[in-house]
Amino acid sequence: MRLLLVEDDIVLGDGLQAGLMQQGYAVDWMANGTTAYQALRSHQYEIVVMDLGLPGKSGLEILKSMRKRKDHTPVLILTARDMVYDRITGLDSGADDYVTKPFDLNEICARLRALERRFHGRSEPLIEHQDVVLDPAANTLTYQGQPVQLTGREYNLLKFLMENRGRVVSRSQIEETLYTWNEEVESNAVEVHIHHLRQKLYPELIRTVRSVGYVIDQRT
Repeated sequence: MRLLLVEDDIVLGDGLQAGLMQQGYAVDWMANGTTAYQALRSHQYEIVVMDLGLPGKSGLEILKSMRKRKDHTPVLILTARDMVYDRITGLDSGADDYVTKPFDLNEICARLRALERRFHGRSEPLIEHQDVVLDPAANTLTYQGQPVQLTGREYNLLKFLMENRGRVVSRSQIEETLYTWNEEVESNAVEVHIHHLRQKLYPELIRTVRSVGYVIDQRT
C-alpha cells in the first residue's frame, strides 16, 4: 500500500517512515505542505498520514482542498495532545481519524488498518477469497489452511488485488501502489510478482486482461 506521510519534524518523520516501511507500506515522506499538496494532485495514494502545522500549506488547507475536489483518500491526522480545537476542526473538515503525539507505532498501524477496512467497505479484519486468507494485522497469508511465505511486494500486490476484486487494475496502478518515488522499477517487475503469486497459490487466482491489466474475479 502506498502512503503519503506529511510531517515537518525531521526526527519524527524519519522514524515514522522507517517504522511504516517495516510494516510493509510504501511511504513517500514530505516535510512541506505545498509539496504534499502538489503530490496529491498528481499521484494516487491509498492513505494519507498528515500533521496539521506545516510550512507552506497547512494540513487543514490540504485536507479541505482534497475534499473539495472529491478526493476521498482516507486521512489520519497527527496532532498535539492539547490541540483539541485542531482535532475537531480537522474531523469536521473531512479527516477520517486522528492520533495524538506522542504516539505508539502499533496504534498508528491499527488505525490505518481500520481506515483501510472502512474505505473498502468491510468490517471483518481478514481479507478472504476462496481458500486464500490475508491477515493484515499479522502480515500473514494462508492458502487452504496452510501458511504461504510471500515477499513484501508479493503480499502487498495480492492484498491490492483482493481489495479490488472484480475490478481490472493496470500495471501502472500496481506500480504506484507498490513503489515510492525513490525506487527504480524494473520493466517486468509486476509480471514477475504475478508469476510468483500464481506459482505459490494457484494459476487461476489472478487473470490477465490483455493490454489492460490484472484482476481477481469475484468467483474463481
